Amino acid sequence: MEQIETWLLCLLRKAGIQPTQSEIDYFESSLAKKMWDKVMGERMDKKLIIKNAVEGANIYLPNGRVGEDYYTEVQFDIEGVKEYRIEGLEKVGLTYEKRPGGFVVKGTAMPEGEEGKKGGDFPLRLVYTTAEDFEEEAEMERKLTLILNPDPRTLWKNIPTPTNIRYPKADSDKDYVKVPEVNGEARKDIVAASQRGRSHAHEGKPRDDDFKIRYCEESDWYVIAVADGAGSAQYSRRGSEIACNTVMEHCSRMLSESMDFDNYIRAYKESQTPEAWKDVSDYVYRLLGAAAHKAHNAIKAEAEGAQDPKIKMRDYSTTLLLAVSKKFEFGWVVASFWVGDGAICVYDQKNHRAEMLGMPDEGEYAGQTRFLTMPEIFSDTKALYGRLRFKIYEDFTALMLMTDGVSDPKFTTDANLQNVDKWDALWADLKENGVELTDDNEAVQDQLLEWLNFWDRGNHDDRTIAILY
Repeated sequence: MEQIETWLLCLLRKAGIQPTQSEIDYFESSLAKKMWDKVMGERMDKKLIIKNAVEGANIYLPNGRVGEDYYTEVQFDIEGVKEYRIEGLEKVGLTYEKRPGGFVVKGTAMPEGEEGKKGGDFPLRLVYTTAEDFEEEAEMERKLTLILNPDPRTLWKNIPTPTNIRYPKADSDKDYVKVPEVNGEARKDIVAASQRGRSHAHEGKPRDDDFKIRYCEESDWYVIAVADGAGSAQYSRRGSEIACNTVMEHCSRMLSESMDFDNYIRAYKESQTPEAWKDVSDYVYRLLGAAAHKAHNAIKAEAEGAQDPKIKMRDYSTTLLLAVSKKFEFGWVVASFWVGDGAICVYDQKNHRAEMLGMPDEGEYAGQTRFLTMPEIFSDTKALYGRLRFKIYEDFTALMLMTDGVSDPKFTTDANLQNVDKWDALWADLKENGVELTDDNEAVQDQLLEWLNFWDRGNHDDRTIAILY
């Protein structure tokens, strides 16, 4: 301080000024204050420029979705910013990583707490210091907001179906048929599961799908039926149930009481003559075609017996997928009947083959589905024969029947139903998601039912699938 005073005194005397000590002290403090104010003012101006630059920076955080991966790159390169960090990301399950010229926000968006899982606006803080800051000064910040949309799966309600309605029905169903091995040789088993769709669960409406599976010990035949009640028909849940029950009883009884079908099949396999083929095809017609017609009539009788003039047969509208199968010494026989949408496929993973036993059929206009309850289904015998299939396979991995609640999300188009790669993907999907299609696995029915809860945006129909494997 003395050196400064000596310097000031010399400076003043050179200017011809002879100050007193009091005047020197005053001059010194006044000069120091002005210099201090000037320097600090310039410093604050620089900080304000940096703050304005930070506030004006285009820091864009796109909206994310709860439960989904999030990744975005943010440009942030402000001259004068010394250090910075992002606070609040940890509360939504995300992190940030600094990179040249900015930072990256990434991770799986999983906000804390039950309320957070519903999504919303989540506050964040960009906290930073500048080169002009002193250590003891408070950090500056810019407020940011990250918007996370809710996981749509959490928005769906699961309202139980009322039991005080006409034709109450369980919201889900499952079944498994274990077929004992013969002489140490494993036999194919059957599993099926049916799950009410999210669209029905959200409104507390009943499941419209149905199925029945059976192994006939007396004849060694397998019988599988799957039906999808029309969503627009108020009692279609009963129509699908009647259809499955009726065809199951007819086919089981006919296959158990007569060996004619087996004899016709063996004769055809041996001779390959048109006469032998006619015997087989005529029996398929009497077996499966008649079963479907009986189901049609049973639904008609149900509607008429309701004793309500407002109730019509169309109120019970349903599709029907029906298949029978048996292993002979020369291979597997599969015969089927199909009306409506969904899929029936013989899948052979080993030989990379998938054969559709028909295709979804539409009405007069695209998007319409034909139903078992339509009288024209049985008015044309030739057309009815066209709905029947019969073929002998050396072997197969699985015979699968499914409603469109499964086929639509897994195949998306009718053309994809004939793409074996899509069936490979479905088979892998089942395995990768816990469905163990192995011999004598009774737990497979629970595994398959759980698998039917898979998420596919825009596809929330009832789901039913039956597999002979």
